[in-house]
Amino acid sequence: MNKNLQSDGKSDPRIEYFDRLAPKWNTECSNAEVNLSRLEELKPRLGLRSGQRILELGCGTGQITGWLARNVAPGRVVAADFAPAMIEKARATGADAEFVVADICTKIPEGGPFDMVVCFNAFPHFRNKPEALRHIVQGLAPRGILTVLHLVGSEKLNKFHAGMRPPVCQDQLPTKLEWNVLLENAGLQFTAFEDSENLFLLQASKKSGV
Repeated sequence: MNKNLQSDGKSDPRIEYFDRLAPKWNTECSNAEVNLSRLEELKPRLGLRSGQRILELGCGTGQITGWLARNVAPGRVVAADFAPAMIEKARATGADAEFVVADICTKIPEGGPFDMVVCFNAFPHFRNKPEALRHIVQGLAPRGILTVLHLVGSEKLNKFHAGMRPPVCQDQLPTKLEWNVLLENAGLQFTAFEDSENLFLLQASKKSGV
């Protein structure tokens, strides 16, 4: 069976794409020091608290997983990515977290319910965003929060992705109007939203009764 063929029957070439990038991700693709410095600045806005159970989707090589774990200890972090090579690199960090290969477009990883689901630099790469959100809601605790975070605004990020090669050249953050529909259909509601030059931060809570 093709390793890129998911249980929902969809072949996702992004898996192989990110597997190939895993060995050089930390040195050529993403600056962990800069990311962690910015996250420290943003921490008061994120709502991380001791004892929370966090699901980090699209954890990649685990650059921020240890930071999340330290900020919710003695809570727990489940860190998931659909690219096995990324998870292998993430496990090697020694972060105090459970690392799993999982595709949120297919199902929610085990370990919930989660107080927060964090998508850092990941949401555009979910091939089926409505299904991803549906599964996220299934895993959220009754007052759980979805956090979608990028350290750049959507205009710049979407332009950057559009200039790349397949399979990620069409991976875009939704517009505010598109988010309205996506969240409503998934049973989520905005609690915070900022889309500026140097930050995209969306937080949404699970609606009561969902």
